[in-house]
Amino acid sequence: MPDHEQTPDAALAFEHHDHSGCSVDVLSRAEAISRARGVRLTPVRRRALEILLESHRAMGAYDMLQRLAEDGFGNQPPVAYRALDFLVEQGLAHRIRRLNAFAACMHPGAEHTPCFFICRSCDAVAEAPALAIRTAVDTAATGIGFRVERTNIEASGICPACAEDPSCT
Repeated sequence: MPDHEQTPDAALAFEHHDHSGCSVDVLSRAEAISRARGVRLTPVRRRALEILLESHRAMGAYDMLQRLAEDGFGNQPPVAYRALDFLVEQGLAHRIRRLNAFAACMHPGAEHTPCFFICRSCDAVAEAPALAIRTAVDTAATGIGFRVERTNIEASGICPACAEDPSCT
């Protein structure tokens, strides 16, 4: 199945833009997906997704916990971990392993294989389609009799804004 290439454009993660459009679109799709699956996007889960959608950056669980506590959702680690686990299980967020953090899925509900481009300077994260990479991994695995169940494709480097800023390189 082809990678989902709907809005927002992956390059937007590294550009200044009206981020509210990204957030509103993804949040509305997340609500529809939750209703269709019969799962609840509870106030704490919804707020966790809203926080992840505030910028194209990954956020650690303890940073999420702090933000949720500021909003009155409690300050015990399970509050954040349960909300983030739900978002990942429902395909509304991704775990960025390199950063031990989470980022909102920019294509919720769509069958896709993302690759995450992570700026080592500002921690911006862009989610881009990576079907060709997944196909190559599956082909290599098949050649040795291995069945891939999950991939997490991450690339670390420097974003365009940081590349232009001499203090970042």
